[in-house]
Amino acid sequence: MNAVQTYRYLQPSALRTAGLDLQTCGGPAANPRFFAGFLTAPAAAAAGLLAVAEVARTRYYQPVNPASLDPVVTGSRGRLRFESFSGCCGVYARMDVLPAGLDGDISGHGTTNVDVNPPLREALARVGGIEPLHVAVGPEDLTVSTMDGSVVERKVPLPGRWLRGFAEVHVLTAGFEPRAEIAAAEAAAFLRRLPAAGDRSVLWAVPAGRTLRLTSRPVPGAVCLAGAGRLAALRGVLRHARTLRVYGPAARAGSPAVPSTWELDTGALRLSLTLSPEPYRGFSGEGAALAALAGDDVVDDAELVGALLNWDPTIDVAALADAAALPDERVRAALAQLGTAGRVGYDVADGAYFHRVMPYDAGRVERDNPRLVGARALVERGAVERDGENATVRTDAETYRVRRHPNGAYSCTCRWWARHRGQRGPCRHALAVSMVAAPVEVLS
Repeated sequence: MNAVQTYRYLQPSALRTAGLDLQTCGGPAANPRFFAGFLTAPAAAAAGLLAVAEVARTRYYQPVNPASLDPVVTGSRGRLRFESFSGCCGVYARMDVLPAGLDGDISGHGTTNVDVNPPLREALARVGGIEPLHVAVGPEDLTVSTMDGSVVERKVPLPGRWLRGFAEVHVLTAGFEPRAEIAAAEAAAFLRRLPAAGDRSVLWAVPAGRTLRLTSRPVPGAVCLAGAGRLAALRGVLRHARTLRVYGPAARAGSPAVPSTWELDTGALRLSLTLSPEPYRGFSGEGAALAALAGDDVVDDAELVGALLNWDPTIDVAALADAAALPDERVRAALAQLGTAGRVGYDVADGAYFHRVMPYDAGRVERDNPRLVGARALVERGAVERDGENATVRTDAETYRVRRHPNGAYSCTCRWWARHRGQRGPCRHALAVSMVAAPVEVLS
């Protein structure tokens, strides 16, 4: 289901004589101006923005005609972030322009939707060498509050899957660790060896000296690479990069397919692609945020924590916990709740959350997570009967047994668990058991 939002642009984005003029919408004021200045790595920045826009236009699984989806841009202290999801929601792209890449001031903060139209893509493709690239994010001296004058109204369909994807990705990547780092030359050779676009195999990349080697089975230290052709968007920035870094959860022999992040670093900016565990799986259905959303206090905690966010490039969880007088785990659960409204993301390079605001409200949590709704209904009906570490859950038609394992994970006798084996988040029965057992438990 698409959530159609109305955006107002002063004019189409364009590459003008004075530089790149990105028209934006939303934020704390109509058409806010987040940044005005030069990008110190113009060719790399142009290639990175093209990559983020290309991911937004691409459906990697069962390709169809390009979508018309505009990347999201966030301006905060000393940093610009451009983000998008693929049409299939299985690839999350982000370009972070770092302080070293900005020759100007972040004069405001907020999150908007950026118009990257065909003429702008063509103009960006022509940027090269040391040509100066000036970016004005939003009109320079005009505030638009109505449809009068030359304001262009556009209705941009942002799929609800994007919001659910943002919520899932930040929870999943928060558990990632750096797994490998190789120089750009080795990265180029590695990417050339990958299967062609359209290949749906699940491979594993293992550090091997100064490069990476591929294997068909997981081993300790390996990083999952599902649908290797989905890394194609990195190639445009590769010639500007210094290193390729790879992030993922810990793997062991017999590990199931898991997501991973692949990041090119030029020094002035970072372009990263986060891949879903399998090519046909979109992040919107992973269920990683469900456990954090199940706590009794999470909504109130999220309201408190949200009021304390202040647009720092990274969020210090410990400092936030002190300010809110809450334990770290409750702050992390609150951040997961805020993530369902698009208010926070996670940067694997910094190992920290960051603040953003998107044009959605937290009221979508219920309808975006039917398993959460179903679990709460089971608890309200008294359908959960605890038996030590295990439980019986009775519905109108069936009776299920839920078992809690020593590592804190749950299993269930329902068809959902039999099909996914905990790889798509908890079923509603396990989630209900966790709600009556203790606040905010880790489920798999």
